[in-house]
Amino acid sequence: MPRVDYRLNAIVDGSLCEVGPLPELAAIAASNGATIIQYRDKHASTRAMIENAIAIREAIAGSGVPLVVNDRLDVAMAAGAHGVHLGRDDMPAATARQLLGTNAIIGLTVKNAADANAAIDAPIDYACIGGVFETLSKDNPDPPVGLDGFTALRRRIASARADLPVGAIAGIDVERTRAVVAAGRIRGRGHLRNLSRRRHRAGGASAARGSGRYLGRA
Repeated sequence: MPRVDYRLNAIVDGSLCEVGPLPELAAIAASNGATIIQYRDKHASTRAMIENAIAIREAIAGSGVPLVVNDRLDVAMAAGAHGVHLGRDDMPAATARQLLGTNAIIGLTVKNAADANAAIDAPIDYACIGGVFETLSKDNPDPPVGLDGFTALRRRIASARADLPVGAIAGIDVERTRAVVAAGRIRGRGHLRNLSRRRHRAGGASAARGSGRYLGRA
């Protein structure tokens, strides 16, 4: 399985089309600190998602930043993305691995202890804990885990898979980055890979990744 640089996962959500073209936003993120791009769209048709994913992949080509598609393994495969990010109600990670192969990137959302245990046993390349804070980017029926919940889930995963990259999601902007990085530190070493959707400006992405680099490992 590939080694993923998970310091800053920029989520390119379909709703951001009101801000600018999704491929352009992905390219800005990729050239200003994002280490992985996740395309997410809860409302677009399958055809539109494939077209968007292809356009994003082409926009970040040559940057060295991989693209994963949220939830939709079919879209990821059709668009030639580098992998997929799965939630608790999506295809099992083991099945996705069989379909995508060993070189694909597979991430998994962790919201509670049961999810953390599943992540420990799953053939995944990174885990993403959250939402840590409230999010405005999508409807989320689950309450935020908060910094304490994030720390507890982070420790649970680290106790069994210390080398698995782990990140946080939801409501994390530049002002909150250092607090989240500190909450993700294990045994004096920073393991958090930062996530930021809310700051689409270049400076915000660079600052967020810089905070992760200050406390964390590459």
